[in-house]
Amino acid sequence: MKRILAFTLLAISFSGAASADTLLQTVQQDGSFQTFAKAVKVAGLEGALNGSGPITLFAPNDAAFAKLPKAKLNALMANSEALKKVLSYHVYPGKITQADVSAGKVKSLEGADLQLSVTDGVKVNNVKVVGDEINADNGVIHTVSAVLMPKS
Repeated sequence: MKRILAFTLLAISFSGAASADTLLQTVQQDGSFQTFAKAVKVAGLEGALNGSGPITLFAPNDAAFAKLPKAKLNALMANSEALKKVLSYHVYPGKITQADVSAGKVKSLEGADLQLSVTDGVKVNNVKVVGDEINADNGVIHTVSAVLMPKS
């Protein structure tokens, strides 16, 4: 009986370690990224944010999405391809922590460059990174104060 109990407790402890949070799970659990989480689902990008990583996500919070004109947000949410392009522009396929960030360009998952700067705080394309970074098992989330729009 003691062996069965010990084995059960050991199995529970290992299964708990395996259920770590991905970037997508972290975004879904955080109350400030509801619009972003919904947009990821509409765009079909769940796999990209659940991947093995490392991934850096520059995630616009709900306040950032609220800055978009309502008609533009509605049009994006109705066009999954355009939405996928915009959201992929917020993803860098590598890990950049706040301690590691340096001025320069990095290529987004969408394919266009993101311009990082460290003057007056961390910025992406002159959009301020707000708050502390949020770590997930497959990467890191930096909250941005506006939705980043690719040029093309």
